[in-house]
Amino acid sequence: MLHRRSSSLRALQGLPVEGFVGDILNADTLVQPFQNVDLVFHAAAQSAYWRQPELVRQTAVAGTANIIKAALDAGVRRVVLTSSVAALGAPNQDELLTEEHSYNLPPERFPYGYAKYESELEALKYADRGLEIVIVNPSVVIGPGDLNQISGAMVVEAARGWGFFWMEGGINVVHIDDVVAGHLAAARYGRSGERYILGGENLSHHQVFRTLTEIVGRRAPWLKIPTRVIEPTAWLCDVLGKWLPLPFNGAQLRMTREYLYCDKSKSINELNLSNPKPFRQAAQEAYDWYRQHGYL
Repeated sequence: MLHRRSSSLRALQGLPVEGFVGDILNADTLVQPFQNVDLVFHAAAQSAYWRQPELVRQTAVAGTANIIKAALDAGVRRVVLTSSVAALGAPNQDELLTEEHSYNLPPERFPYGYAKYESELEALKYADRGLEIVIVNPSVVIGPGDLNQISGAMVVEAARGWGFFWMEGGINVVHIDDVVAGHLAAARYGRSGERYILGGENLSHHQVFRTLTEIVGRRAPWLKIPTRVIEPTAWLCDVLGKWLPLPFNGAQLRMTREYLYCDKSKSINELNLSNPKPFRQAAQEAYDWYRQHGYL
């Protein structure tokens, strides 16, 4: 396992993992970890893109290029690249996102999604050079162990009383266990050059926060934010975010208007995956984990 010297290893305590100190942005540090390796999972990313937006594209594109080149040089057989459904763009009305979709939004509207799309393109350049590249596209990942509060932030914020509002739009939410199973299955069954959506339930924002408030014991969402105020609010978040730590940024808020529902049939059929766990279970387990570890 490759990690930076500053990385927290709390989530790996007690596991039989051999660590190598390095950085995907420093190609020289990738030589030793890749020796005598057959399979690489490239899951490194700046996932909290609203916290350090300046690192998102550099990590996604340059970091992926370094990983792929190091794998080629070391004779690695297969790389499983962790992308995101964000790389698929936004579907048309009443349409589900599939692996055939391509990023279709202005880069500045959703920089994280565009960076993930560029990361995929960077990796696929090498798919015909003797290195197998399989891409997995998880949706919004929820479950225990999210100590950095990436997607789990919605559980924490709901517990703190921020689940009282919602807006039009929806997301696909997947349990972390199903994402892990999808990665392992992609390593075993995935076809080189192909994408595989790792998804769970398609839920409106109202359904998500209604479930979360039930779990955390808060009042059900009662305030619907009109779509017309999303853009000015997003602009305000972008301005305030330069000086204040906010739980979301303008890009996230703008994307809430979309119904980012997914079709997960390709992954289930080709990777032999079981039906995913329900959102309520993922959210309950996340909430219990945060309470047990003193986050709430």
